[in-house]
Amino acid sequence: MNSTLLVNISRFILLLTVQVVVFNNMTFLGFILPMPYILFIILYPVNGNKSGLLFASFILGLIMDLFCNSGGIHATACLTLAYLRPSIFKFSFGVSYEYQTIKLNDSLTPERFSFILLAVVIHHFTLFILEAFQISFFLDILVRALLSAIFTIISCIIIIYLIKPNKR
Repeated sequence: MNSTLLVNISRFILLLTVQVVVFNNMTFLGFILPMPYILFIILYPVNGNKSGLLFASFILGLIMDLFCNSGGIHATACLTLAYLRPSIFKFSFGVSYEYQTIKLNDSLTPERFSFILLAVVIHHFTLFILEAFQISFFLDILVRALLSAIFTIISCIIIIYLIKPNKR
């Protein structure tokens, strides 16, 4: 096994465990839930196996559905994010995405922030639309998705800086 695969496996297990043990028991105002487990999809290598990412994203969402008893909405939201990830990369990074010179673990730039922001917002809107499954709850979906996205982005940035390798 190469080191990239081991890093991805350990990141998968660690983020899923932290989400289930810590963040699922931590709601603000009764409905705002940070979901930093999607960092696995966000931090997956740009030149990594695309079908491997889709499969891992489905498993990640499925495990979250099992722990949250949510009937497939996490799996669908994770698959949607993994499928749209190349388009989000192109939108946020432009030409540099084509040459695969992107490392999201480096310092936070406007391009990296916009990528994280778009990824989190897409995931959360998909998740909360499927959870409500009625257009009459649009305002509720909008408020929950945006507030949860803010807390998720903050927690994702904190986690990225905690796991960032030191440069010597």
